[in-house]
Amino acid sequence: MLPKKRVLIIGAGPAGLTAAYELLSQADNFSPLVVESHSQPGGISKTLNFSGFRLDIGGHRFFSKSDAVMEWWFRILPPAGAPAPDDLEREQDLPLFPGGPDPAVEDDVFLIRKRLSRILFERKFYSYPLNLSFETLGNLGILRSVKIGLDYLSSVVKPIRPEKTLEDFLINRFGRSLYKIFFKDYTEKVWGRQCSEIEASWGRQRIKGLSVRKVLLNAIHLKRDGTGIAQKDLETSLINYFLYPKFGPGQLWEKVAGEVERLGGKVMMSTRVDRLILEGNKIVGARIVNVKTGTAARIPVDYCISTAPIRDLVASMEPPLPERETAIALALPYRDFITVGMCLDDAYLGNLRDNWIYVQERDVKVGRLQLFQNWSPYMVPKSDCIWLGLEYFASEGDELWQKGPQEMGVFSTQELLKLGVIKREESVRFSKLVKVKKAYPAYWGSYGRFSELRRCLDKIENLYLVGRNGMHRYNNQDHSMLSAMEAIKNIITGEKTKDNVWKVNSEDAYHEEGRHS
Repeated sequence: MLPKKRVLIIGAGPAGLTAAYELLSQADNFSPLVVESHSQPGGISKTLNFSGFRLDIGGHRFFSKSDAVMEWWFRILPPAGAPAPDDLEREQDLPLFPGGPDPAVEDDVFLIRKRLSRILFERKFYSYPLNLSFETLGNLGILRSVKIGLDYLSSVVKPIRPEKTLEDFLINRFGRSLYKIFFKDYTEKVWGRQCSEIEASWGRQRIKGLSVRKVLLNAIHLKRDGTGIAQKDLETSLINYFLYPKFGPGQLWEKVAGEVERLGGKVMMSTRVDRLILEGNKIVGARIVNVKTGTAARIPVDYCISTAPIRDLVASMEPPLPERETAIALALPYRDFITVGMCLDDAYLGNLRDNWIYVQERDVKVGRLQLFQNWSPYMVPKSDCIWLGLEYFASEGDELWQKGPQEMGVFSTQELLKLGVIKREESVRFSKLVKVKKAYPAYWGSYGRFSELRRCLDKIENLYLVGRNGMHRYNNQDHSMLSAMEAIKNIITGEKTKDNVWKVNSEDAYHEEGRHS
């Protein structure tokens, strides 16, 4: 019997674990080894648990227009109390779970949640995505509303061409006034630079077909008919329902990690890849190190699937890539992420049903508020408090990033006071600080030469780049999973091209019109 081929998978997030699970499910002549530098699986989709207060880093809606992804999720966690997945197209069958915990709901399940996101601007709430409700028009005022309408019409009649920057992209779709009021400040909080300095490609990946026209058409459609949990005729930003694991996204990925090991794979936590050994145009081995003990080992490699930041991946290669491509990789930009979880005694947010609140206020640094119990009531061990997440965007080493847990807790408390979310400092029972490096691959600097780097890396025959950081692409969970599925398809079939992997999340139709169904 021939020995199994060793597949080294760097990273135990959605892409890495999907790759391992798919490989074990579809073939019996491969042995996947998943190596993860952190102590729990899930990547930024893991759920942190502070004595029963569960924190979702960034908020992860489980929703996809890909049948393959939806069916994959249902194999791991079924919808609680739901009919068979085939019936989920019918909106009347949706088993919604509003309100508090229900002891009758099993643990290993998805809840189906009603989506609600809003914008906080000038201390008033606006629906997100924006609509032309009386509330919106009343908040904006007649003169401002008229100017928004005229600017939008101007953008339709005379759009900016070519679209070079994110500012061009947003103005073309929403008009200059709407862009300045509801997009500019928040986007610049996220990226730490002007929209005019960010490539338009970010908007094409994250916002895609969304526009004022799509929002209006969606509002008309919703009044006429529901679309069910699949919601395939809606832009992603317009979905009305989403799936959510009972105990947060990490619950699903911890279960997948367990399934990988049950099927014969191996998941090594607290272990990083220190060196990737190249011979010619192939990776033949790796040096892995336990980050807690420092113990190192060298392992043979037949295939390598990487979800690691490309900057780190290229830095680990021995011998190194050519100087030109190495310089591009090492200069790739990223944006880091901070969440402050705060348990509050009293807050006016207590009666709100929002999942997220986008903070479009210039006098605070917080970019978004996350109400964890509105994602799932099981994220909180008690009902006499609000479990709130304050999300900040930073760059490693800047003033905000350097704040420690106590300093960040005080800073966040002052921001909540300024916003009027709490009335007194004593309302904060406790706070928890979570920092994530390289949470967002960025679209400036050497990214403009990324195609050169990609061509170089694609020449390494047995290396596949998947996932958000692996592809330096702002993927959602389902995009990351789909890229992993495509890579596994190539490994099993012996397909040499990697174009199918790179096409995921590069064109709307790729996963939204059934190529993965």
